[in-house]
Amino acid sequence: MPQLSDSQKSQLSSNPNATPVKTVSVPVEQATIGRSLVIKGEVSGTESLYIDGRIEGAVNFAGHRVTIGSNGSAAADISAREVVIIGVVQGNIQCTDRLDIRSQGSLTGDVISHRISVEDGAILKGSVQIRAVEHKNDKSHRQTQAQPKAAAAVAGT
Repeated sequence: MPQLSDSQKSQLSSNPNATPVKTVSVPVEQATIGRSLVIKGEVSGTESLYIDGRIEGAVNFAGHRVTIGSNGSAAADISAREVVIIGVVQGNIQCTDRLDIRSQGSLTGDVISHRISVEDGAILKGSVQIRAVEHKNDKSHRQTQAQPKAAAAVAGT
């Protein structure tokens, strides 16, 4: 059984019928562009973004998720770790991880990503380039193989 804090113990002792308070994890930081907002220009940030309004221009959220909600639309090039499209996007998408187009989503533009998911009913018009994920272990493995050859070459001279 999990340990109770002193405040939880005092609450239980004062009220034997009380249930223990559940702790809630900290929610992921996410900015939201509401339904009535229209933004023209470049939008960038260091947290995830949920778009339920309209964006025209460029969206850059390297290392984070950009979600275009069911009421959202973007006439923009989007660059992010992960992009989820439930609304409408006209523009190119570049993901360092994954693009997810849901059944209500629509994308007109080119895609460069490591992974892609397109649900039944979704619309995708444009080219798709899937790039292989480079593993850090591959580089270190190649270097360790190259070092003995270099050492052997030096030893042989």
